[in-house]
Amino acid sequence: MGFPARRLRRLRQSEAIRGLVRENKLSAGNFILPLFAVPGSKIRREIASLPGNYHLSIDCLVEEAIAARDLGIPAVLLFGVPETKDEQASGAYAQHGIVQHAVRALKNTVPEILVITDVCPCEYTLNGHCGIICNGYLDNDASLDLITKITLSHAEAGSDMVAPASMLDGQIQAMRQVLDSHGYQNLPIMAYSAKFASKLYDPFFKEGTHSTLSFGDKRTHQMDFSNSDEAMREIALDIEEGADIVMVKPALFYLDVVYRAKQEFKMPLAVYDVSGEYAMIDAAARLGRLDRDAIMMEALTCMKRAGADIIITYFAKRAAELLHRNERSGDTHSGRDVLEEEWAI
Repeated sequence: MGFPARRLRRLRQSEAIRGLVRENKLSAGNFILPLFAVPGSKIRREIASLPGNYHLSIDCLVEEAIAARDLGIPAVLLFGVPETKDEQASGAYAQHGIVQHAVRALKNTVPEILVITDVCPCEYTLNGHCGIICNGYLDNDASLDLITKITLSHAEAGSDMVAPASMLDGQIQAMRQVLDSHGYQNLPIMAYSAKFASKLYDPFFKEGTHSTLSFGDKRTHQMDFSNSDEAMREIALDIEEGADIVMVKPALFYLDVVYRAKQEFKMPLAVYDVSGEYAMIDAAARLGRLDRDAIMMEALTCMKRAGADIIITYFAKRAAELLHRNERSGDTHSGRDVLEEEWAI
Protein backbone atom coordinates (compact mmCIF):
# COMPACT_ATOMS: atom_id res chain seq x y z
CA MET A 1 0.00 0.00 0.00
CA GLY A 2 1.73 3.17 -1.19
CA PHE A 3 0.90 6.82 -1.77
CA PRO A 4 -1.59 8.40 -1.12
CA ALA A 5 -2.60 6.07 1.73
CA ARG A 6 1.03 5.74 2.95
CA ARG A 7 2.42 9.19 3.72
CA LEU A 8 5.75 9.09 5.57
CA ARG A 9 5.65 12.86 5.99
CA ARG A 10 2.88 12.47 8.59
CA LEU A 11 5.57 11.71 11.16
CA ARG A 12 7.69 14.73 10.18
CA GLN A 13 5.15 17.53 10.49
CA SER A 14 6.20 18.85 13.91
CA GLU A 15 9.18 18.67 16.22
CA ALA A 16 7.08 16.89 18.85
CA ILE A 17 6.25 14.06 16.42
CA ARG A 18 9.80 13.94 15.04
CA GLY A 19 11.10 13.63 18.59
CA LEU A 20 8.76 10.74 19.38
CA VAL A 21 9.93 8.63 16.43
CA ARG A 22 13.61 9.67 16.36
CA GLU A 23 15.69 6.50 16.11
CA ASN A 24 18.99 7.77 17.51
CA LYS A 25 19.36 10.30 20.30
CA LEU A 26 22.55 11.92 21.50
CA SER A 27 23.38 12.32 25.15
CA ALA A 28 26.25 14.04 26.92
CA GLY A 29 26.80 10.61 28.45
CA ASN A 30 27.99 9.41 25.02
CA PHE A 31 30.95 11.81 24.99
CA ILE A 32 34.58 11.64 25.99
CA LEU A 33 36.48 14.95 26.07
CA PRO A 34 40.15 14.89 25.02
CA LEU A 35 42.43 17.02 27.24
CA PHE A 36 46.07 18.08 26.76
CA ALA A 37 48.17 18.30 29.93
CA VAL A 38 51.29 20.49 29.99
CA PRO A 39 53.84 21.32 32.72
CA GLY A 40 53.52 24.55 34.69
CA SER A 41 50.71 26.37 36.46
CA LYS A 42 47.90 28.71 35.44
CA ILE A 43 48.39 27.74 31.78
CA ARG A 44 45.30 27.77 29.59
CA ARG A 45 46.66 28.24 26.06
CA GLU A 46 44.23 27.82 23.17
CA ILE A 47 45.31 25.42 20.42
CA ALA A 48 45.11 27.52 17.25
CA SER A 49 43.82 24.74 14.97
CA LEU A 50 41.35 23.49 17.62
CA PRO A 51 39.62 26.65 18.87
CA GLY A 52 37.89 26.05 22.18
CA ASN A 53 40.46 23.41 23.18
CA TYR A 54 43.56 24.16 25.22
CA HIS A 55 46.95 23.16 26.50
CA LEU A 56 46.27 22.99 30.24
CA SER A 57 48.51 22.93 33.26
CA ILE A 58 47.31 20.51 35.91
CA ASP A 59 45.42 23.14 37.93
CA CYS A 60 43.54 24.35 34.84
CA LEU A 61 43.02 20.80 33.61
CA VAL A 62 41.23 19.97 36.85
CA GLU A 63 38.97 23.00 36.32
CA GLU A 64 38.20 21.82 32.78
CA ALA A 65 37.34 18.34 34.05
CA ILE A 66 34.97 19.83 36.63
CA ALA A 67 33.27 21.86 33.89
CA ALA A 68 32.91 18.71 31.78
CA ARG A 69 31.46 16.77 34.70
CA ASP A 70 28.95 19.53 35.39
CA LEU A 71 27.76 19.27 31.77
CA GLY A 72 27.15 15.55 32.16
CA ILE A 73 30.26 14.39 30.28
CA PRO A 74 31.35 11.22 32.07
CA ALA A 75 34.96 10.85 30.89
CA VAL A 76 38.12 12.58 29.71
CA LEU A 77 40.92 11.19 27.54
CA LEU A 78 44.33 12.45 28.64
CA PHE A 79 47.28 13.31 26.40
CA GLY A 80 50.58 14.60 27.74
CA VAL A 81 52.86 17.26 26.26
CA PRO A 82 56.16 16.73 28.11
CA GLU A 83 58.93 19.28 28.64
CA THR A 84 61.58 16.94 27.25
CA LYS A 85 61.67 13.98 24.87
CA ASP A 86 64.12 11.17 24.11
CA GLU A 87 64.43 8.18 21.81
CA GLN A 88 63.22 5.78 24.53
CA ALA A 89 60.05 7.78 25.34
CA SER A 90 61.05 7.55 29.00
CA GLY A 91 58.73 10.41 29.94
CA ALA A 92 55.77 8.28 28.90
CA TYR A 93 56.24 5.85 31.79
CA ALA A 94 57.96 8.07 34.36
CA GLN A 95 56.38 7.90 37.80
CA HIS A 96 56.14 11.69 37.87
CA GLY A 97 55.42 12.17 34.17
CA ILE A 98 52.89 14.74 33.02
CA VAL A 99 50.05 12.24 32.44
CA GLN A 100 50.74 10.37 35.67
CA HIS A 101 50.64 13.69 37.56
CA ALA A 102 47.41 14.67 35.80
CA VAL A 103 45.74 11.35 36.61
CA ARG A 104 46.53 11.64 40.31
CA ALA A 105 45.29 15.23 40.45
CA LEU A 106 42.03 14.37 38.69
CA LYS A 107 41.31 11.31 40.81
CA ASN A 108 42.03 13.29 43.99
CA THR A 109 39.88 16.27 43.00
CA VAL A 110 37.20 14.96 40.62
CA PRO A 111 36.99 11.25 41.53
CA GLU A 112 33.63 10.76 39.86
CA ILE A 113 34.92 11.53 36.36
CA LEU A 114 36.31 8.62 34.37
CA VAL A 115 39.98 9.21 33.53
CA ILE A 116 41.12 7.42 30.39
CA THR A 117 44.78 7.59 29.40
CA ASP A 118 46.20 7.39 25.90
CA VAL A 119 48.95 4.77 25.79
CA CYS A 120 51.23 5.80 22.93
CA PRO A 121 54.89 6.87 22.95
CA CYS A 122 54.69 9.31 20.01
CA GLU A 123 54.34 12.46 22.16
CA TYR A 124 57.46 11.48 24.09
CA THR A 125 59.90 10.43 21.34
CA LEU A 126 62.24 12.83 19.55
CA ASN A 127 61.29 11.28 16.22
CA GLY A 128 57.50 11.38 16.77
CA HIS A 129 57.02 7.67 16.07
CA CYS A 130 54.86 5.27 18.10
CA GLY A 131 57.56 2.92 19.38
CA ILE A 132 61.16 1.82 19.12
CA ILE A 133 62.83 2.52 15.76
CA CYS A 134 65.38 0.00 14.48
CA ASN A 135 67.11 0.69 11.16
CA GLY A 136 64.46 3.20 10.20
CA TYR A 137 61.55 0.81 10.87
CA LEU A 138 59.21 0.66 13.86
CA ASP A 139 60.14 -2.58 15.64
CA ASN A 140 56.85 -4.14 16.70
CA ASP A 141 58.04 -6.64 19.31
CA ALA A 142 60.65 -4.36 20.86
CA SER A 143 57.96 -1.69 21.22
CA LEU A 144 55.61 -3.99 23.15
CA ASP A 145 57.85 -3.77 26.21
CA LEU A 146 57.62 0.02 26.04
CA ILE A 147 53.83 -0.14 25.71
CA THR A 148 53.52 -2.36 28.78
CA LYS A 149 55.73 0.00 30.83
CA ILE A 150 53.48 2.93 29.93
CA THR A 151 50.36 0.89 30.65
CA LEU A 152 51.53 -0.15 34.09
CA SER A 153 52.61 3.37 35.02
CA HIS A 154 49.15 4.69 34.10
CA ALA A 155 47.47 1.97 36.14
CA GLU A 156 49.65 2.72 39.16
CA ALA A 157 48.83 6.44 38.87
CA GLY A 158 45.11 5.61 39.08
CA SER A 159 43.87 5.59 35.48
CA ASP A 160 40.34 4.22 35.14
CA MET A 161 40.91 2.91 31.60
CA VAL A 162 43.86 2.62 29.23
CA ALA A 163 43.64 3.27 25.51
CA PRO A 164 46.52 2.02 23.33
CA ALA A 165 46.91 3.98 20.08
CA SER A 166 50.05 2.55 18.44
CA MET A 167 48.35 -0.14 16.28
CA LEU A 168 51.04 -2.69 17.13
CA ASP A 169 50.40 -6.39 16.63
CA GLY A 170 49.86 -8.10 19.98
CA GLN A 171 49.69 -4.94 22.07
CA ILE A 172 46.31 -5.73 23.66
CA GLN A 173 47.48 -9.17 24.77
CA ALA A 174 50.71 -7.73 26.19
CA MET A 175 48.82 -5.03 28.07
CA ARG A 176 46.22 -7.42 29.43
CA GLN A 177 48.93 -9.74 30.70
CA VAL A 178 50.90 -7.01 32.49
CA LEU A 179 47.76 -5.53 34.04
CA ASP A 180 46.48 -8.89 35.25
CA SER A 181 49.85 -9.95 36.63
CA HIS A 182 50.07 -6.75 38.72
CA GLY A 183 46.59 -6.95 40.21
CA TYR A 184 44.73 -4.72 37.72
CA GLN A 185 42.39 -7.40 36.39
CA ASN A 186 39.45 -4.98 36.47
CA LEU A 187 41.12 -2.16 34.54
CA PRO A 188 39.45 -1.96 31.09
CA ILE A 189 41.25 -1.52 27.76
CA MET A 190 39.74 0.65 25.04
CA ALA A 191 41.60 -0.39 21.90
CA TYR A 192 42.26 1.88 18.93
CA SER A 193 41.44 -1.22 16.91
CA ALA A 194 40.92 0.22 13.43
CA LYS A 195 43.11 3.31 13.32
CA PHE A 196 43.69 4.50 9.79
CA ALA A 197 46.77 6.35 8.51
CA SER A 198 45.02 9.67 7.99
CA LYS A 199 46.05 13.25 7.31
CA LEU A 200 43.10 14.23 9.48
CA TYR A 201 45.40 13.86 12.50
CA ASP A 202 47.67 16.74 11.47
CA PRO A 203 46.25 19.44 13.80
CA PHE A 204 46.56 17.03 16.76
CA PHE A 205 50.21 16.25 16.10
CA LYS A 206 51.44 19.62 14.86
CA GLU A 207 49.76 21.79 17.49
CA GLY A 208 48.05 19.50 20.00
CA THR A 209 50.97 17.33 21.11
CA HIS A 210 53.88 18.90 19.17
CA SER A 211 54.95 15.48 17.91
CA THR A 212 55.69 16.02 14.23
CA LEU A 213 57.55 13.12 12.59
CA SER A 214 61.25 13.69 11.95
CA PHE A 215 61.19 11.17 9.09
CA GLY A 216 58.89 8.77 7.28
CA ASP A 217 55.23 8.19 8.07
CA LYS A 218 53.03 5.76 10.05
CA ARG A 219 51.68 3.67 7.21
CA THR A 220 53.63 0.55 8.24
CA HIS A 221 51.46 0.19 11.36
CA GLN A 222 48.36 2.36 10.93
CA MET A 223 45.83 1.06 8.42
CA ASP A 224 45.49 1.83 4.72
CA PHE A 225 42.39 3.99 4.36
CA SER A 226 41.36 1.96 1.30
CA ASN A 227 40.62 -1.13 3.42
CA SER A 228 37.59 -2.16 5.45
CA ASP A 229 37.89 -5.97 5.50
CA GLU A 230 41.27 -5.55 7.15
CA ALA A 231 39.64 -3.33 9.78
CA MET A 232 37.34 -6.20 10.71
CA ARG A 233 40.36 -8.50 11.11
CA GLU A 234 42.09 -5.94 13.34
CA ILE A 235 39.00 -5.57 15.53
CA ALA A 236 38.53 -9.35 15.78
CA LEU A 237 42.13 -9.80 16.96
CA ASP A 238 41.83 -7.07 19.58
CA ILE A 239 38.68 -8.68 20.95
CA GLU A 240 40.41 -12.05 21.03
CA GLU A 241 43.37 -10.53 22.91
CA GLY A 242 41.15 -8.98 25.57
CA ALA A 243 39.93 -5.54 24.47
CA ASP A 244 36.85 -4.39 26.39
CA ILE A 245 35.93 -1.55 24.00
CA VAL A 246 36.96 -1.26 20.36
CA MET A 247 37.38 1.92 18.35
CA VAL A 248 37.32 3.20 14.79
CA LYS A 249 39.44 6.30 14.09
CA PRO A 250 38.77 8.72 12.37
CA ALA A 251 34.98 8.88 12.55
CA LEU A 252 33.18 10.90 9.89
CA PHE A 253 35.07 9.63 6.84
CA TYR A 254 34.79 6.04 8.12
CA LEU A 255 31.13 5.58 9.04
CA ASP A 256 30.91 2.52 6.77
CA VAL A 257 33.57 0.88 8.93
CA VAL A 258 31.75 1.95 12.10
CA TYR A 259 28.53 0.37 10.84
CA ARG A 260 30.26 -2.88 9.86
CA ALA A 261 32.06 -3.11 13.18
CA LYS A 262 28.84 -2.73 15.17
CA GLN A 263 26.94 -5.19 13.01
CA GLU A 264 29.66 -7.85 13.01
CA PHE A 265 30.91 -7.73 16.61
CA LYS A 266 28.12 -6.27 18.80
CA MET A 267 30.86 -4.90 21.08
CA PRO A 268 30.95 -1.57 22.90
CA LEU A 269 32.16 0.68 20.09
CA ALA A 270 33.93 4.04 20.26
CA VAL A 271 34.74 6.47 17.49
CA TYR A 272 37.29 9.27 17.60
CA ASP A 273 36.02 12.45 15.95
CA VAL A 274 39.56 13.60 15.22
CA SER A 275 41.23 16.99 15.11
CA GLY A 276 41.02 17.41 11.33
CA GLU A 277 37.29 16.73 11.36
CA TYR A 278 36.83 19.32 14.09
CA ALA A 279 39.09 21.84 12.36
CA MET A 280 37.26 21.55 9.02
CA ILE A 281 33.86 22.25 10.56
CA ASP A 282 35.20 25.07 12.70
CA ALA A 283 37.07 26.71 9.79
CA ALA A 284 34.07 26.48 7.46
CA ALA A 285 31.90 28.07 10.14
CA ARG A 286 34.38 30.91 10.65
CA LEU A 287 34.24 31.60 6.92
CA GLY A 288 30.46 31.73 7.09
CA ARG A 289 30.08 28.65 4.91
CA LEU A 290 28.40 26.44 7.53
CA ASP A 291 26.42 26.78 10.74
CA ARG A 292 28.87 25.38 13.28
CA ASP A 293 26.41 24.12 15.88
CA ALA A 294 24.02 22.64 13.33
CA ILE A 295 26.76 20.73 11.49
CA MET A 296 28.32 19.64 14.79
CA MET A 297 25.07 18.09 16.00
CA GLU A 298 24.40 16.49 12.62
CA ALA A 299 27.88 14.97 12.49
CA LEU A 300 27.73 13.59 16.05
CA THR A 301 24.25 12.17 15.49
CA CYS A 302 25.44 10.44 12.32
CA MET A 303 28.23 8.76 14.29
CA LYS A 304 25.65 7.50 16.76
CA ARG A 305 23.37 6.35 13.92
CA ALA A 306 26.23 4.38 12.34
CA GLY A 307 26.67 2.40 15.57
CA ALA A 308 28.96 4.34 17.90
CA ASP A 309 28.20 3.95 21.59
CA ILE A 310 31.00 6.33 22.62
CA ILE A 311 32.14 9.48 20.82
CA ILE A 312 35.53 10.99 21.60
CA THR A 313 35.20 14.56 20.38
CA TYR A 314 36.64 18.05 20.79
CA PHE A 315 33.03 19.23 20.41
CA ALA A 316 32.03 17.49 23.65
CA LYS A 317 31.52 20.58 25.82
CA ARG A 318 29.62 22.62 23.23
CA ALA A 319 27.41 19.68 22.25
CA ALA A 320 26.72 18.93 25.92
CA GLU A 321 25.79 22.59 26.49
CA LEU A 322 23.15 22.39 23.76
CA LEU A 323 21.80 19.11 25.08
CA HIS A 324 21.76 20.50 28.62
CA ARG A 325 19.81 23.54 27.40
CA ASN A 326 17.21 21.17 25.96
CA GLU A 327 16.91 19.31 29.24
CA ARG A 328 16.30 22.57 31.10
CA SER A 329 13.56 23.45 28.63
CA GLY A 330 11.89 20.08 29.20
CA ASP A 331 12.99 18.47 25.93
CA THR A 332 15.09 15.32 26.11
CA HIS A 333 15.89 14.38 22.54
CA SER A 334 19.00 14.94 20.43
CA GLY A 335 19.43 18.67 20.91
CA ARG A 336 18.15 19.58 17.50
CA ASP A 337 15.29 21.81 18.67
CA VAL A 338 17.88 24.44 19.62
CA LEU A 339 18.77 24.58 15.95
CA GLU A 340 15.27 24.09 14.55
CA GLU A 341 14.95 27.65 13.35
CA GLU A 342 18.12 27.41 11.28
CA TRP A 343 17.19 24.00 9.88
CA ALA A 344 13.55 24.71 9.00
CA ILE A 345 12.88 24.42 5.26
